[in-house]
Amino acid sequence: MRTKRNVYLKMKTLQEARKILSDRFDHLGMLSGEPVAVPDAVGRVLAEPVFAKLSSPNFHAAAMDGIAVKAENTFGASETSPKTLTKDKDAFFVNTGHVLPEGTNAVIMIEKVNMLDDRQLEIESPAFPWQHVRKLGEDIVATELLFSQNHLITPYCVGALLSGGVFEVNVRKKPAVLIIPTGSELVDWRKTGLRDFKPGQVLETNSFVLGKLVEASGGRYERSEMVVDDPDKIADMVDGAINDGFHVVLTVGGSSAGSEDYAKTVISEMGEVLVHGVTIMPGKPLLMGIVRQKPVFGIPGYPVSAIIAFEQFVRPLICQMLGQPEPKRPLIEVHPTKKIASKLGVEEFLRVKLGRVENRIVATPLPRAAGMITSITEADGIIRVPNYSEGIKDNEPAQAELLKPLSLIENTIVIVGSHDNCLDVLADQLKARYSHISLSSSHVGSMGGLMAIKRGVCHLAGSHLLDTVDGSYNKSYIKRYLPGVSVKLVNLVMRDQGLIVLSGNPKNIKGIEDLARDDITFINRQGGSGTRILLDYRLKQLDIDPAQIKGYDVDEFTHMSVAAGILSGRADVGLGIYAAAKALGLDFVPVVTEQYDLIIPETHFESENIQILLDTIRTPEFKKQVESLGGYSTQKTGEII
Repeated sequence: MRTKRNVYLKMKTLQEARKILSDRFDHLGMLSGEPVAVPDAVGRVLAEPVFAKLSSPNFHAAAMDGIAVKAENTFGASETSPKTLTKDKDAFFVNTGHVLPEGTNAVIMIEKVNMLDDRQLEIESPAFPWQHVRKLGEDIVATELLFSQNHLITPYCVGALLSGGVFEVNVRKKPAVLIIPTGSELVDWRKTGLRDFKPGQVLETNSFVLGKLVEASGGRYERSEMVVDDPDKIADMVDGAINDGFHVVLTVGGSSAGSEDYAKTVISEMGEVLVHGVTIMPGKPLLMGIVRQKPVFGIPGYPVSAIIAFEQFVRPLICQMLGQPEPKRPLIEVHPTKKIASKLGVEEFLRVKLGRVENRIVATPLPRAAGMITSITEADGIIRVPNYSEGIKDNEPAQAELLKPLSLIENTIVIVGSHDNCLDVLADQLKARYSHISLSSSHVGSMGGLMAIKRGVCHLAGSHLLDTVDGSYNKSYIKRYLPGVSVKLVNLVMRDQGLIVLSGNPKNIKGIEDLARDDITFINRQGGSGTRILLDYRLKQLDIDPAQIKGYDVDEFTHMSVAAGILSGRADVGLGIYAAAKALGLDFVPVVTEQYDLIIPETHFESENIQILLDTIRTPEFKKQVESLGGYSTQKTGEII
């Protein structure tokens, strides 16, 4: 099979690609049915209408505990002129659910019956016909339609079907999807130990994610063994899948424009490529083709791209084959915490964290890289930026698709500001103690946290801003940047900040002064972070020009990202907290012990959720876990400064 580098020609918009999907696969009708026992049919779709075989109830039944009577025999009874009835003659004791005795048509509640003796009963009010009686067929009448075809069976439906005498239903077969992971770099996580995991290898995870998405959509999947980058082997797998009767085939990876991306070659030579490249982000490399009337997709290899591509193209086909409407997520108006730029001509699926701050839902953008699976696992919603827009302006509301229940978002504490590893401990402890509360932390640096408070888009901020004049933390910055805003300053931790270096400190780095050496590459924190301010202060003290430092302009947004950069060899040293160095087995050269505080506006301080957060950080469990990270002191944790 011939191979060549692919080129995206005539990329389609999402709307154009969706129309091609609809037009070319309209022949994929709804699947035929198969019999399934009713209790096992939950989540399945009816292939034919279901009619009741039995009435429910199938007799006149007492709806109360009391006496069954013929209503006409009770007419005229009153408090001043009670009527006397005889047990087992014109009054019959019944319990709820009992068959009404022949000749009776009403039930009088036991509370309204006076016993005169073992045989004589007295009533002081009449009954009306069919009072407190469940009549035959009151719920279900035999032969009536219970559910139409294409109805999705829910747990509620099971009771109706069984009560109607239906014990087996004909449900649509599940669309069968074969997932073919491709790529010579892939390794099976079930067979490869982490110690054997080598640089350049990639754990194959996409097929498992896609498989569970298939199941969640109502289909079933099989996963083939991984296939190396060989077009003939990939073609054999696709051919076998179609011969075996799979309804949809997904090749995963190899849909882009690289020299070893073979999905386009395979599909074009076996059938027809309908779309190669869609103007969406993530998901641009999607490939859609048809082979022997079956849809074959080239799913992008980046995990978020794979998910978006599945939801926009594969899921609609599965729904079509099941006779189901494509699910739509709830929409809600949100207010982004900052201006968001986007590329004109591309529809962007922007993942965001959400939380209610006062009377509005605020949205904080997550990293946009298609390879970051955490950008969707941490997301509460997705803002779709249209392809005709260059982004979202300051203070401009937007619509977000909800990925999580609104009730959870309503109980999310939004913290913006400096990154610290103990925030992960806090998030876990909150969830363990109060399952309805979540913590959403966004890492934009200490100054970014102050500005978020100023704009009213968070509940609190994490900060460790050093006043280079008097050596205090945060107070002077609050006065300068939050004039007129009443806040409480609460200590979270004292922490060791220093130089993170490779294990064994091979470059023999002893202090900040070594950063200017020619043989040293540095990795920085972003402008506005407390760590950056500390660095600049120390450089000024030592009369070192930042321009002398190789890598000063290369920055990261978290201490863990700095540590990962050093572990990977991108840099020799970075300024960060001891806990980050310890977590990745790196060495640490202490520089300063600093104060990391929570800045909480008075308007939120007395709220139930913030008080729960403060109670949590004061617990022995929280302090113990934080100190176990290394480089922390919790002696002042929870103190209002």
